[in-house]
Amino acid sequence: MRKGKKGRIGILTGGGDVPGLNPAIRAVTVRAVRDGYDVIGIRRGWAGLVDIVRDEKADNSECVLPLDKEIVNHYARTGGTFLHSSRTRPSAVPKKDVPAHLHGKYKAEKNDLTDEVIANLDFLGVDYLIPIGGDDTLSYGVELGHRGVPLVAIPKTMDNDVPGTDYCIGFGTCVTRTVNVVNQLRTSAASHERIMIVEVFGRYAGFTALLPTIAGAAHRCVIPEWKFDIDKLTEILVEDRAQNSDKYSVCLVSEGATFEGGEMHFKGAEKDQYGHAKLGGIGDQVSALVKERAPAYNDGRKIDMITMDLGYTVRSGDPDMLDSIVPMAFGNLAVDLLQRGDDGRMVALRNGRYDSVPIDTVVASKKLVDVEKFYDTERYRPTYASFELQPMLVLGAGS
Repeated sequence: MRKGKKGRIGILTGGGDVPGLNPAIRAVTVRAVRDGYDVIGIRRGWAGLVDIVRDEKADNSECVLPLDKEIVNHYARTGGTFLHSSRTRPSAVPKKDVPAHLHGKYKAEKNDLTDEVIANLDFLGVDYLIPIGGDDTLSYGVELGHRGVPLVAIPKTMDNDVPGTDYCIGFGTCVTRTVNVVNQLRTSAASHERIMIVEVFGRYAGFTALLPTIAGAAHRCVIPEWKFDIDKLTEILVEDRAQNSDKYSVCLVSEGATFEGGEMHFKGAEKDQYGHAKLGGIGDQVSALVKERAPAYNDGRKIDMITMDLGYTVRSGDPDMLDSIVPMAFGNLAVDLLQRGDDGRMVALRNGRYDSVPIDTVVASKKLVDVEKFYDTERYRPTYASFELQPMLVLGAGS
């Protein structure tokens, strides 16, 4: 494709899919093309930049897609990412995942292919890069920035745990869907007078459990930032049920939540290239233990349970209002920054205003729930002294 008069922008999406990615891709493309750039999409996140074959005769269509208004407008209102995604970290590629054309050059169990990525960006004629992802995807963007690649990052994760921004693409839809699905499940919980345990995403940060609970979706929530006592939780949920005229209670459980004296619950030992094993199953475990202990707080009578893992239900489908508007603003802001030569930054939403921060912010700290300020550790529910001058979503970038 012919290079734009202002240069070429490459855009990629990494990590888990969320609603709002396609609107962000559209925002970057439409604005950039209008302003004199051309735009290419890198398929499958960082994997696309690893797998490129630097030969003009090679078919790299599985790795690169030229973007224009027609393509991005077609996908703009849909969920997921039409560029596809992966959890590849080019600085730590396992031997089995090294592309065939590089087997002779990289033979270690873990391989740093960053030199190949930089060479591939040059081969593609990419002058500026816009990675969209969570702290894992963007932490590799930090590495590329330090190697001199001009880039501006866009934060995306339903967990909302990227430091430096109040909001990450995908979070709004996650909270909206959680509230909607839990409200639907209430009819069954009430009909059978049950306790309902709902597992939600949240490896290290409890925002996806705390915010729906603030919105009234649940009576209680347990989050990764505070280890909980299963007997105390059971007693509270039985109490909530007894006080509810419809005789049911609801608790949201972050996937990274842990019992006192326990550890995170993993589905298996296999880890991705960022060192993360797949979480899951804590909701089932909590449900079984609450059912076992409930009679002790219910005059010896058992209480039946409803257990749900919302999982991909809340990350699939079309974006909500926030995840349609914020990606548009983030994409335009990213192009603004590149046009004025202000690269090495991440776009952000801070205290209700669009802004940007140095991309190094992604690796400088962890964004977690401020337990002392926002979480009642005795009653396992949100707490707050005042909403005055709080960010729109209550929990800000410094949470």
